[in-house]
Amino acid sequence: MGGVAREPMTEVNVTPEEMEKRIARFADMVPYKDTMNAAHDIPSEAMQMMSSDKVFPLMCPADWEGRSKSAAVKGAPGLTVTIAECPPGDSSGLHKHLNTVENFFCVEGTFEILWGANAEHKITLKPLDFISIPAGVYREFRNTGDVLGRLFVAIQSPPGEKRDTVVHAAATGDLIEERWGPSTREAMAGIGVKFGE
Repeated sequence: MGGVAREPMTEVNVTPEEMEKRIARFADMVPYKDTMNAAHDIPSEAMQMMSSDKVFPLMCPADWEGRSKSAAVKGAPGLTVTIAECPPGDSSGLHKHLNTVENFFCVEGTFEILWGANAEHKITLKPLDFISIPAGVYREFRNTGDVLGRLFVAIQSPPGEKRDTVVHAAATGDLIEERWGPSTREAMAGIGVKFGE
């Protein structure tokens, strides 16, 4: 058969110590929201409006500066992986990722995925369903089931990107300022939380 000549693969040896650095143990993970709230004195209720109940960073690029930088596994550029854990009724809040593609794989539970400037469109994900949301599209995910739900979330970033810029709905920012004052909104801005149009 014709084809392209390939060089023989060389064996790569990885020590047990090196492989240990490539493991993310769920029992050892801390949701990134917990570390941000404590470090910046932001009310947990305010952060709850911005993200699902718990987001566990699994893997991020080695030079990542974004909110998942505490991930146990440091990988190649371009891919950040988390698990979003949501009790019934929990939601991510309406937001968009400016430059990255966000992919959801439903591990367990039932999720409604809403999209559009006013969340006017929706579909349902059940276990083992998958959806990919393009950059720049407002989206929200919500656990519509009656059990704890989990989404495997893979965020694809363009070359050279070191942070995933997320913009939350303007109405959410206004509500946060109304309930907790401008200082809370300013503290959120200090950790990179942005509110849009």
